[in-house]
Amino acid sequence: MEQDKKKKSIGFNIIKNDPTDGHGGFGIGALSLDNVSPVFIDIEEGEAFVDIGAMHARSVVEKGIKFLKTKEEVPNGKPYWLVWVTIDRKSEGPYYAGVTACELTVDREIRRGYKSLPEHVNRMDKSMKRHIIVDHMDNRSKDILSQYLHNHNETMWNLSEQKLKDDLSTT
Repeated sequence: MEQDKKKKSIGFNIIKNDPTDGHGGFGIGALSLDNVSPVFIDIEEGEAFVDIGAMHARSVVEKGIKFLKTKEEVPNGKPYWLVWVTIDRKSEGPYYAGVTACELTVDREIRRGYKSLPEHVNRMDKSMKRHIIVDHMDNRSKDILSQYLHNHNETMWNLSEQKLKDDLSTT
């Protein structure tokens, strides 16, 4: 129970003050990692959770796992999605601006997993550039993610692009 409470209290990285605010110097228009949050979808458990450790491949899911280059090398891997969620602000308020998903599998028993590091890096970059790439997810995972984003902050969900809602719709 104590662990559940701790896990639930972890939230999104909310937009911080812009360090370039008020001057036109270096860094204007640069993308910042401050607005990105890694959300894991545990498909089997039917839950989503934020784990900031994923920013450096040190999440609870990834720790202690040697990642291999093909899915076939990890035939009994537990499936996950790592979803990069970028939050931005428009005049009406903050919203989910970039949401991109990449898959990974983990077999704790043999301490091996599968993920494509280039895909994970590219998807994080795409999220920071305000892309929505979630239509390749399975329906169960889409439902888990849309419910999670909606429940985290309904206003942010409502202010998000229609493409996000359409691509996560399973009906």
